[in-house]
Amino acid sequence: MSGKVSALNGRLIDNLEKTLFGKVVLVVAGTLVLAIASQISVPMVPVPITMQTFAVTMIGALYGWRLGGLTVLAWLAEAMVGFPVLAEFKSGIAPFMGPTAGYLVAFPLMAIFVGFLTEKGISANRLFAGFSLHLAANLLCLLLGWMWLAQVIGAEKAWIAGVVPFLIGAVLKSALAATLLKATIGRVKTS
Repeated sequence: MSGKVSALNGRLIDNLEKTLFGKVVLVVAGTLVLAIASQISVPMVPVPITMQTFAVTMIGALYGWRLGGLTVLAWLAEAMVGFPVLAEFKSGIAPFMGPTAGYLVAFPLMAIFVGFLTEKGISANRLFAGFSLHLAANLLCLLLGWMWLAQVIGAEKAWIAGVVPFLIGAVLKSALAATLLKATIGRVKTS
Protein backbone atom coordinates (compact mmCIF):
# COMPACT_ATOMS: atom_id res chain seq x y z
CA MET A 1 0.00 0.00 0.00
CA SER A 2 2.65 2.43 -1.06
CA GLY A 3 0.15 5.25 -1.61
CA LYS A 4 -0.96 5.61 1.99
CA VAL A 5 0.79 7.83 4.44
CA SER A 6 2.58 6.47 7.45
CA ALA A 7 4.38 8.15 10.28
CA LEU A 8 7.68 6.73 9.07
CA ASN A 9 7.04 7.08 5.35
CA GLY A 10 5.71 3.57 4.91
CA ARG A 11 8.18 1.75 7.13
CA LEU A 12 6.57 1.29 10.54
CA ILE A 13 2.93 0.90 9.57
CA ASP A 14 3.64 -1.08 6.40
CA ASN A 15 5.93 -3.44 8.34
CA LEU A 16 3.33 -3.95 11.06
CA GLU A 17 0.64 -4.62 8.43
CA LYS A 18 2.62 -7.60 7.12
CA THR A 19 1.71 -9.86 10.04
CA LEU A 20 -1.53 -10.67 11.81
CA PHE A 21 0.06 -9.67 15.11
CA GLY A 22 1.12 -6.34 13.62
CA LYS A 23 -2.37 -5.69 12.30
CA VAL A 24 -3.84 -6.44 15.72
CA VAL A 25 -1.35 -4.02 17.32
CA LEU A 26 -2.35 -1.29 14.85
CA VAL A 27 -6.08 -1.87 15.38
CA VAL A 28 -5.71 -1.81 19.17
CA ALA A 29 -3.55 1.33 18.99
CA GLY A 30 -6.08 2.95 16.65
CA THR A 31 -9.04 2.15 18.89
CA LEU A 32 -7.13 3.59 21.84
CA VAL A 33 -6.44 6.80 19.91
CA LEU A 34 -10.13 6.99 18.96
CA ALA A 35 -11.21 6.43 22.57
CA ILE A 36 -8.93 9.23 23.76
CA ALA A 37 -9.97 11.58 20.93
CA SER A 38 -13.60 10.94 21.86
CA GLN A 39 -13.05 12.45 25.29
CA ILE A 40 -11.52 15.66 23.92
CA SER A 41 -14.83 17.43 23.55
CA VAL A 42 -16.96 20.49 23.91
CA PRO A 43 -20.25 19.30 25.42
CA MET A 44 -23.23 20.34 23.32
CA VAL A 45 -26.80 19.14 22.85
CA PRO A 46 -27.79 17.02 21.00
CA VAL A 47 -24.26 16.12 19.74
CA PRO A 48 -20.93 17.09 21.37
CA ILE A 49 -18.00 18.47 19.36
CA THR A 50 -15.09 16.02 19.68
CA MET A 51 -11.76 15.16 18.08
CA GLN A 52 -13.26 11.88 16.82
CA THR A 53 -13.47 13.00 13.20
CA PHE A 54 -9.85 14.15 13.30
CA ALA A 55 -8.74 10.75 14.61
CA VAL A 56 -10.94 8.88 12.12
CA THR A 57 -9.56 10.70 9.08
CA MET A 58 -5.97 10.42 10.33
CA ILE A 59 -6.39 6.68 10.84
CA GLY A 60 -7.76 6.39 7.32
CA ALA A 61 -4.77 8.31 5.91
CA LEU A 62 -2.19 6.45 8.00
CA TYR A 63 -3.63 2.93 7.83
CA GLY A 64 -5.23 2.87 4.40
CA TRP A 65 -8.85 2.11 3.65
CA ARG A 66 -8.96 -1.56 4.70
CA LEU A 67 -7.17 -1.39 8.03
CA GLY A 68 -8.50 2.12 8.72
CA GLY A 69 -12.09 1.04 8.17
CA LEU A 70 -11.55 -2.12 10.22
CA THR A 71 -10.02 -0.10 13.07
CA VAL A 72 -12.98 2.27 13.23
CA LEU A 73 -15.42 -0.66 13.09
CA ALA A 74 -13.51 -2.34 15.94
CA TRP A 75 -13.79 0.86 18.00
CA LEU A 76 -17.54 1.02 17.35
CA ALA A 77 -17.85 -2.67 18.29
CA GLU A 78 -16.03 -1.93 21.55
CA ALA A 79 -18.63 0.76 22.24
CA MET A 80 -21.54 -1.55 21.39
CA VAL A 81 -20.40 -4.23 23.83
CA GLY A 82 -20.06 -1.74 26.66
CA PHE A 83 -16.59 -0.21 26.59
CA PRO A 84 -16.96 3.53 27.33
CA VAL A 85 -15.00 4.65 24.27
CA LEU A 86 -17.43 7.14 22.71
CA ALA A 87 -17.80 10.84 23.55
CA GLU A 88 -18.65 11.52 27.18
CA PHE A 89 -17.65 7.89 27.95
CA LYS A 90 -20.84 6.57 26.36
CA SER A 91 -21.24 2.98 25.26
CA GLY A 92 -23.87 0.34 24.54
CA ILE A 93 -26.60 0.36 21.93
CA ALA A 94 -28.20 3.71 22.89
CA PRO A 95 -25.67 5.94 21.04
CA PHE A 96 -26.35 3.92 17.88
CA MET A 97 -30.08 4.59 18.13
CA GLY A 98 -30.08 8.16 19.47
CA PRO A 99 -29.11 11.54 18.01
CA THR A 100 -25.49 10.53 17.34
CA ALA A 101 -26.26 7.41 15.28
CA GLY A 102 -25.80 9.02 11.86
CA TYR A 103 -22.40 10.39 12.82
CA LEU A 104 -21.32 7.01 14.19
CA VAL A 105 -22.37 5.27 10.96
CA ALA A 106 -20.35 7.85 9.03
CA PHE A 107 -17.10 7.21 10.90
CA PRO A 108 -16.01 3.97 9.18
CA LEU A 109 -17.10 5.43 5.83
CA MET A 110 -14.88 8.45 6.50
CA ALA A 111 -11.85 6.27 7.25
CA ILE A 112 -12.49 4.16 4.16
CA PHE A 113 -12.99 7.26 1.98
CA VAL A 114 -9.82 9.00 3.18
CA GLY A 115 -7.78 5.80 3.14
CA PHE A 116 -8.91 4.82 -0.35
CA LEU A 117 -8.25 8.22 -1.91
CA THR A 118 -4.92 8.52 -0.09
CA GLU A 119 -3.91 5.15 -1.53
CA LYS A 120 -4.98 6.37 -4.97
CA GLY A 121 -2.63 9.33 -4.79
CA ILE A 122 -4.45 12.16 -3.04
CA SER A 123 -1.16 12.94 -1.42
CA ALA A 124 -0.66 14.16 2.11
CA ASN A 125 2.39 16.10 0.98
CA ARG A 126 0.10 18.45 -0.98
CA LEU A 127 -1.50 20.63 1.65
CA PHE A 128 -4.61 21.76 -0.25
CA ALA A 129 -5.36 18.25 -1.55
CA GLY A 130 -5.01 16.82 1.95
CA PHE A 131 -7.17 19.56 3.43
CA SER A 132 -9.84 19.05 0.76
CA LEU A 133 -9.87 15.29 1.31
CA HIS A 134 -10.24 15.57 5.08
CA LEU A 135 -12.87 18.30 4.73
CA ALA A 136 -14.88 16.18 2.27
CA ALA A 137 -14.82 13.31 4.80
CA ASN A 138 -15.97 15.66 7.56
CA LEU A 139 -18.78 16.96 5.36
CA LEU A 140 -19.82 13.35 4.65
CA CYS A 141 -20.06 12.82 8.40
CA LEU A 142 -22.13 15.96 8.84
CA LEU A 143 -24.44 14.95 5.99
CA LEU A 144 -25.09 11.47 7.39
CA GLY A 145 -25.39 12.84 10.90
CA TRP A 146 -27.87 15.47 9.72
CA MET A 147 -29.93 12.89 7.80
CA TRP A 148 -30.34 10.75 10.93
CA LEU A 149 -30.84 13.66 13.30
CA ALA A 150 -33.50 15.13 10.98
CA GLN A 151 -35.55 11.98 11.56
CA VAL A 152 -35.30 12.56 15.31
CA ILE A 153 -35.81 16.34 15.65
CA GLY A 154 -36.76 17.59 12.17
CA ALA A 155 -34.63 18.81 9.26
CA GLU A 156 -34.33 22.47 10.23
CA LYS A 157 -33.51 21.82 13.88
CA ALA A 158 -31.07 19.11 12.84
CA TRP A 159 -29.32 21.54 10.49
CA ILE A 160 -29.08 24.21 13.19
CA ALA A 161 -28.01 21.85 15.99
CA GLY A 162 -26.25 19.06 14.10
CA VAL A 163 -24.42 20.73 11.21
CA VAL A 164 -23.89 24.48 11.62
CA PRO A 165 -21.99 24.33 14.95
CA PHE A 166 -19.65 21.70 13.52
CA LEU A 167 -18.65 23.45 10.29
CA ILE A 168 -15.83 25.54 11.75
CA GLY A 169 -14.55 22.49 13.63
CA ALA A 170 -14.59 20.48 10.41
CA VAL A 171 -12.50 23.14 8.68
CA LEU A 172 -10.05 23.45 11.59
CA LYS A 173 -9.66 19.69 12.09
CA SER A 174 -9.18 19.18 8.35
CA ALA A 175 -6.50 21.87 8.28
CA LEU A 176 -4.79 20.31 11.30
CA ALA A 177 -4.84 16.84 9.74
CA ALA A 178 -3.47 18.06 6.41
CA THR A 179 -0.77 20.13 8.11
CA LEU A 180 0.34 17.30 10.41
CA LEU A 181 0.47 14.82 7.55
CA LYS A 182 2.45 17.21 5.34
CA ALA A 183 4.85 18.03 8.19
CA THR A 184 5.35 14.35 8.93
CA ILE A 185 6.05 13.49 5.31
CA GLY A 186 8.39 16.46 4.90
CA ARG A 187 10.31 15.61 8.09
CA VAL A 188 10.68 11.96 7.13
CA LYS A 189 11.85 12.76 3.60
CA THR A 190 14.57 15.09 4.88
CA SER A 191 15.89 12.66 7.49
